[in-house]
Amino acid sequence: MMVEPMNWISEVVRPKIKTLFKRETPENLWVKCPDTGQMVFHKEVESNHWVIPGSEHHLKMSAQARLKMMFDEGTWIDVPLPEVAADPHKFRDEKRYVDRLKDARAKTGMADAFKIGFGRVSGLPMTLAVQDFAFMAGSLGMAAGEAFVRGAETALDKRTPYVVFTASGGARMQEGILSLMQMPRTTVAVRRLNAARLPYIVVLTNPTTGGVTASYAMLGDVHLAEPGALICFAGPRVIEQTIREKLPDGFQRAEYLKAHGMVDQVVHRHALKETIARLCGLLTNQEPGAAALRPAQPVPEPA
Repeated sequence: MMVEPMNWISEVVRPKIKTLFKRETPENLWVKCPDTGQMVFHKEVESNHWVIPGSEHHLKMSAQARLKMMFDEGTWIDVPLPEVAADPHKFRDEKRYVDRLKDARAKTGMADAFKIGFGRVSGLPMTLAVQDFAFMAGSLGMAAGEAFVRGAETALDKRTPYVVFTASGGARMQEGILSLMQMPRTTVAVRRLNAARLPYIVVLTNPTTGGVTASYAMLGDVHLAEPGALICFAGPRVIEQTIREKLPDGFQRAEYLKAHGMVDQVVHRHALKETIARLCGLLTNQEPGAAALRPAQPVPEPA
């Protein structure tokens, strides 16, 4: 049997040259627009507050990035959140619930789905709560409910408006009835804000669904929404399968809900800070523009 001689040019030289000039490409170098398929540099999207230039598609945004975008630089602090039982039902499906929590905390660097900040927005003292969809789909459990209530208590203590950015797939099934109990608990916290005549503003981001929509997400004095955000209790696919009818285009999206009176205003992410500051200024009889002209002062830590 004849063995073909090895071609040293193609088998030895070329692989070495390829290895010499090979460049490693980071996996997250590009971001693909879900609407147009356009490929955009990751850093360009990040610097644009996670809005795709051109198509203006609003991507999901981390809680930390959103707080940084909203608060005046150097004027805000994280509000410490209470601890809760990690796994009250010892729940297990494909993997243990405690393991899912560990994975989510390692991935996001957060203790749970909410992050609360206290500081100044355009010079006005404000308490902000942000749900992060990256933490187990922003699901509402005991820790998230406690965080929401702590944010409301901070707003009550400091006499500030309470602004909540929602992003959730609904209640957290691993905690069963204890997660559903957070719906009335958060509702009571909102009623305390109303009784104290403190503004409660909700910003609905993509997606806001399930038990979150059925509780604090729809109890605001003013409801804002980001463009294209899905806002619903049950999703369009579930409704179509139930009623066996085709739903209208854009059904349950922010623009559709504004046209039908469930959302007060659809606001581009770049205009959110200005819009919220103006609303809070009107509702508290303050001037955000004049306040912003003063040198920024650090806020005291909440008690």
